[in-house]
Amino acid sequence: MQREPITIAEAAERLDKPEPLVRCWASRYRGRRLLKVGKTVYYDWLDLCTIGRQIHIGQKVPPSPEERDELRAALKPAA
Repeated sequence: MQREPITIAEAAERLDKPEPLVRCWASRYRGRRLLKVGKTVYYDWLDLCTIGRQIHIGQKVPPSPEERDELRAALKPAA
């Protein structure tokens, strides 16, 4: 699976959420970090989306990025 690197600022804009909130999600739920360039951290876009989705629908956020990957795979429609 191709991972899309994204900063907190970019993710917040796409999700239409405040940056501090998305940063809190990434910290609290240990969002998957892909790389760091200087002080800028790039996260996995789909991982942050999954965290946001679970919070939005009031469901438990899986504790690890791997478990969130499994959740996304289970939610994908069969081809």
